[in-house]
Amino acid sequence: MHLFPAAPRTRPRRLALAAAAAALLAAGVLPVLAERGSGSAFAHEGSVPAADLLAKVRSCKQVSHGTYRTDEEKAPSVPVCGAKGAVFFTADMDIDCDGRPTAKCSTSTDPWFQDDTAFHQLDGRPLRADRLPYVVVPGVSDIWDYRAAGVKGGGLVAVIHDDQVEYAVVGDVGPKKIIGEASYATAEGLGIDPDPAHGGTDSPVTYILFTNSQVTPIESHSTAVALGERLAKEFIEDN
Repeated sequence: MHLFPAAPRTRPRRLALAAAAAALLAAGVLPVLAERGSGSAFAHEGSVPAADLLAKVRSCKQVSHGTYRTDEEKAPSVPVCGAKGAVFFTADMDIDCDGRPTAKCSTSTDPWFQDDTAFHQLDGRPLRADRLPYVVVPGVSDIWDYRAAGVKGGGLVAVIHDDQVEYAVVGDVGPKKIIGEASYATAEGLGIDPDPAHGGTDSPVTYILFTNSQVTPIESHSTAVALGERLAKEFIEDN
C-alpha cells in the first residue's frame, strides 16, 4: 500500500463470483495454514461462526473523529467503532499486493505495487501478500490514530465476509483518509477475487481488530489462527 501516494489511488472493482463451497471445520479443529500457498481453497477458520461475531458489532460506538472513504471518489461514510477488547469497522475490500515480489504480486500485476510493507517478518524482509493474510490500516491522522487505540503491526484481525471468517494480521499502513484493504491472501481465503488490479469487492466486509494483541512471528498464519480462535471467543463473551 502506498503510504504517501503521489496520486489518488483508486481500483476498478468487480464483485467476487466465487460462491462459498467449503464445509465448516469441526468445532475446535484448526486448519494447517502456516503459510498459504497459491490457489488454496477458502474456508471458515476455527470454530467461531461469522454470525456470532457479527452479532456483536451491529451497533457502533464511534471512536474515530469522523469517517473514512472506501475509495478516493467515494464520500466519507465509514466510522471506526469501539468495543471491549477490539475496534472494528465495516467497509469494502481493495487488494494490497505490496511486499516481496512474486508471480502474483509485482509491477507487472499491480499498477500500484511497492516492494515493501510497513511491518516486516522476523528476518527483516517485507511481508508476502500472496501468502500471508494481512490487513491495511489507515495512516495516522486527525480522524483516527490506530496506535493510540492499541492496534499495532502484527496485531490480530478477524475479517468477515458473508459467512466466512479469515484471521489476519495488521501488516501495512495506507492513506490517511481511506479504509478497507487487505492482502491478496486475505481475499483469496474469503473467496473474494484477489486480483490486485481488478479484484476486491464492494460488498460489506467487517474487520475486527483485537487491541493489544500480537502475532509472533507476524508471518505465522497458524499462530494467527490459534490466537484468533481464543480472542474471538473472548470477544463474544465480553460484548
